[in-house]
Amino acid sequence: MENPCSACAGIHRRLCWAADDYLDYVMLSFRSGRTRQQGRLAPLLLVLLPLLTHCTGIPDGTQAVRNFDLDAYLGTWYEIARLDHRFERGLSNVSATYSLRDDGGIKVVNRGYNAADGEWNEAVGKAYPVDEPTVGRLKVSFFGPFYGGYNIIALEQTPSECALVAGPNRSYLWLLCRTTTPDRAQIDALVSTARSLEFAVDELIFVEHDSAQAGG
Repeated sequence: MENPCSACAGIHRRLCWAADDYLDYVMLSFRSGRTRQQGRLAPLLLVLLPLLTHCTGIPDGTQAVRNFDLDAYLGTWYEIARLDHRFERGLSNVSATYSLRDDGGIKVVNRGYNAADGEWNEAVGKAYPVDEPTVGRLKVSFFGPFYGGYNIIALEQTPSECALVAGPNRSYLWLLCRTTTPDRAQIDALVSTARSLEFAVDELIFVEHDSAQAGG
């Protein structure tokens, strides 16, 4: 017989996925100037607010790294690969820079180059630990009170410093490194780790890093 708590957790995860997709649609509507739709979307967004503020879980069967050193994690990371999602679609030269906030949280600056528009896209957010600071689990927000899970499920120091980061479910996965040219064998090993955790690694997008744009 199924554990009622497990069943509730499964329902909550599915509601989080639906709420996350809906928030994507709302934000795209605002960005594209569809002002008439905004009035219709707002009431449902208020209904989903309690769900969106708690979608900070970790995929089943995965575990965040222990003995995590947040101070050492600060600084700039380069996106080597990702699973596709709307907010990064078409972006190259993607980086994430983390620094301390005055309130003890983390300032997050995500940046990428949109070749179709010929311009840089930048998003500034905030993050806070979910568990103990020595566990690699954060909640990240780029939009008001809405937080999503940021789970560091693998972290390597050599030959390059690289991390596997999962969202609240297996639809979100990033492979980040301190360099844009990490060791290929290391990347292959991290991809194998993600495959063993049942992420759709065959759908990974490997991000182009063009030195001509990197300082833009």
